[in-house]
Amino acid sequence: MKSIHTETYPIHFNSNCYIALNTHLKQTNYSLIFILVDENTHNFCLTKFLQQVETTCTIEIIEIESGEEHKTIETCVGVWNVLSELGADRKSLIINLGGGVVTDLGGFVASTFKRGIHYINVPTSLLAMVDASVGGKTGVDLGHLKNQIGVINSGEMVLIDTSFLETLPENQMRSGLAEMLKHGLIYSRDYWNKFTTTDRLNYNDLIYESVIIKNEIVTQDPQEENLRKTLNYGHTLGHAIESYFLSHPEKEALLHGEAVAIGMVLANYISTELTGFSKVENDKIKTVIKTIFGEVTVLPSDYEAIIELLKYDKKNEHGNINFVLLEEMGKTKINCLVSNTIIMDAFEYYRA
Repeated sequence: MKSIHTETYPIHFNSNCYIALNTHLKQTNYSLIFILVDENTHNFCLTKFLQQVETTCTIEIIEIESGEEHKTIETCVGVWNVLSELGADRKSLIINLGGGVVTDLGGFVASTFKRGIHYINVPTSLLAMVDASVGGKTGVDLGHLKNQIGVINSGEMVLIDTSFLETLPENQMRSGLAEMLKHGLIYSRDYWNKFTTTDRLNYNDLIYESVIIKNEIVTQDPQEENLRKTLNYGHTLGHAIESYFLSHPEKEALLHGEAVAIGMVLANYISTELTGFSKVENDKIKTVIKTIFGEVTVLPSDYEAIIELLKYDKKNEHGNINFVLLEEMGKTKINCLVSNTIIMDAFEYYRA
């Protein structure tokens, strides 16, 4: 696959990843290289990655605990302290080898340590390949509130080696599919159809096309003033649901994509009520999403607590909770206000 060049960094794929990485390491005189992993990527990805790296520079490994519950400032403090203890300076490099938690947190750590050092993202999950590692968003959660602390700051490059997907469990692959389905809904009916007309998905091609779609949107609106907000489709309620299930003692935590899948079903229904989205098409989309993800039990007693969490959404402005909705597939409307009554009706539609 041909490399994609954004305005600020390149995205390389498969064998081109390591050619580009090793060329960069030879051309840049780094003092130290740090590779950030969690226990999963340490066990399943690190050895393979290191076998491809050609450098005489000292490499140190920093491991964090996996899971959204560890995407916190406290984890950052631990990493910052290790960097300091091991002698990291402004000429050091951090390579983030992992899923969305590692790339989000590692990018934030790099962007803030000594006011900013270089970093490279090597996403190892499907979700991170098509979403978290592209666009320069970095950050961590504030308690159970998603991505409240962070900066937009791009790394030196993104390296997408799709062979790492062979290490993923099935639920992690499904989680990544949610972001890809979102790209179809907000940008391209043809892309959406590729997920509904074949029994065997060509992940290499689909990942490549998803990266192109996200890059085209981000390039036009890097600071999320307008068009880039469409990438949050399904995330307003999806993030609230994810936070609620993460913090509720009697709920099983959801993966990001699992929560966003619910959020997209809800947003589609709201779109039929407010922006004229086809109810027939909405029902078809709901069937596709539920076929892939199944149904999560969301009780009427959960609705108000989830809605209360919407006030922390990053798209909110002047006290308004702003939704991204669909007018038709591939055509979005941003900054939409939605009543609690319609949101509750959307939950009932999801449960029906």
